[in-house]
Amino acid sequence: MTQKKYGDDFKVGDVFETAAITLTEAHIVTWAGLTGDFYPLHMDREYAAKTQFGERLVHGPLIFGLAVGLVSLAGIGGDAAIAWLGVDDLRMLKPVKLGDTVRVIVEVKGQQPTSNPRKGVQVWRYTVRNQRDEEVMAFDYKMLFHMRG
Repeated sequence: MTQKKYGDDFKVGDVFETAAITLTEAHIVTWAGLTGDFYPLHMDREYAAKTQFGERLVHGPLIFGLAVGLVSLAGIGGDAAIAWLGVDDLRMLKPVKLGDTVRVIVEVKGQQPTSNPRKGVQVWRYTVRNQRDEEVMAFDYKMLFHMRG
């Protein structure tokens, strides 16, 4: 198999944007079933109506997972990534409600070589925005990339 993209293809300051997705009842129910997270703020309409939000919210970890998925579906990194190394500075900035539409803005934030010139570490800043262009989540996603060497 021939490598198509490399970490060298990305420069600090590069910015990419994904397609958007609208959050539905199916997302919430499926996520709860997969994870066991049936917290009433997400699942119980009557409970959620009495909270400061006034309605049910989408699970925060679901938004994280969707952000990672949207970037993958966009093909931004292609086959350059070797492994996910972790996430830092994850913040949920605003609630996401049923019917909200989110997309991800990715900025290449940092790069560092490893002891192997064919591999490098990069940090990409993921910023999730809703249909009103409000930041709802942000985090630094750290990956190990193939480099040309």
